Amino acid sequence: MLSFIRILLALFYFVAVAVVGCFLSLFRPFDPDNTRIFARIYSWGGTRILGIKLNIKGVEGTVDMPPSVVIANHQDNLDLYICGGAIPKRTVSVGKKSLLYIPGFGLLYWLAGNVLIDRGNSKNSKAKLNVTTEALTKGNRSIWVFPEGTRNQGKNMLPFKKGAFRMAIEAGVPIVPICVSSYSGRLKFNKLVSGTVNIQVLDPINTNGMTVKDTDRLMDECWNKMKQTIDRLDEETPLV
Repeated sequence: MLSFIRILLALFYFVAVAVVGCFLSLFRPFDPDNTRIFARIYSWGGTRILGIKLNIKGVEGTVDMPPSVVIANHQDNLDLYICGGAIPKRTVSVGKKSLLYIPGFGLLYWLAGNVLIDRGNSKNSKAKLNVTTEALTKGNRSIWVFPEGTRNQGKNMLPFKKGAFRMAIEAGVPIVPICVSSYSGRLKFNKLVSGTVNIQVLDPINTNGMTVKDTDRLMDECWNKMKQTIDRLDEETPLV
């Protein structure tokens, strides 16, 4: 029963924040800090409704962070509530255009200044790269990417796709990995405390002097560092 009530409240909270956020965003449309503000609101309320204890370490290192490509492991639809508290300032995400059709949230996502792309059109891959690179170099924004490209359901981190790493190399900006302990399928919403999720923000990985030829090496370095950190976080995270 508690689990059912929590899910209903979380859905209501999702819609309520989207509606209020759309209204407030009209006064500062496309401001790149809108994403951080509303993501943290989602995280603040969502984790409390769902009974999730959230521990975030290393986020203080992003206070003076220059434009960067921020990468994180992608587990579940709850990532908005879980990862929202770790989003650095002036950071937007790259999302598919179909997000626009989610009632309320789609409009907020657009007004928050996030980058919308047509992932189904492979012919526009160069145009997609140009849009995100321009956001980094001219828009003074950081880009949040889930390099796995799809949810891993908390079972194991999937192989990375090259887009985020080519983006960072093209723009000459660092990569900031954010590691989230495995929570998908482990949270028990029928208990007062559903579970604990640990998040670790790693030190930036410099891309200065790299070329497209270094993409695979950079991608492997990031994957290995994140996998090692997530394994450690899982060992430190108590099971419910």
